[in-house]
Amino acid sequence: MASDPHDDEDAFRWEGDDSPTRPPRPDRTGTALPDGWRAVGKGSEAAPAERDTAPDTTAPDAPESRDEDSTPGSLGNVALVSLGLLGGIYLLYTVGWLLGSSRLSAATSFWLEPAAVVPALWVAVAAPALWFGGVLLLTRASAGWVRFAWLVVGAFLLVPWPFVIGV
Repeated sequence: MASDPHDDEDAFRWEGDDSPTRPPRPDRTGTALPDGWRAVGKGSEAAPAERDTAPDTTAPDAPESRDEDSTPGSLGNVALVSLGLLGGIYLLYTVGWLLGSSRLSAATSFWLEPAAVVPALWVAVAAPALWFGGVLLLTRASAGWVRFAWLVVGAFLLVPWPFVIGV
């Protein structure tokens, strides 16, 4: 049974491919590869015995395996999810400090001057966001465990106690 040489190409064609509005398809047999490239696979110019099996020395070597902490900017999936969870905790802490400080300012308004209490309470509200942003900024070049250690320490230090104890 004789086969048509264009049968293999039929899968890559669709009605209207030869439309005058479409740019012409490149001829696959006459295309030249860029410098440093070589054709491999079925239909390449070199026969399997003529192909060199030595690796290409012009291409940069890819690392065999990449450790998660080998490059400071790379984070794995678990690290990203953990970072998101800790970010959510810090967001809840900010809301807790906002609600707790509003109760606290009402309770301390007749003992302390409001000009001293209000800035301190706003700093307390901003503290979780500042800690989270500061840890991310200052530990960019550090290992991942250092970043998470500082975030966990901050999660214990910045608990919104006025909200927790219900002042």
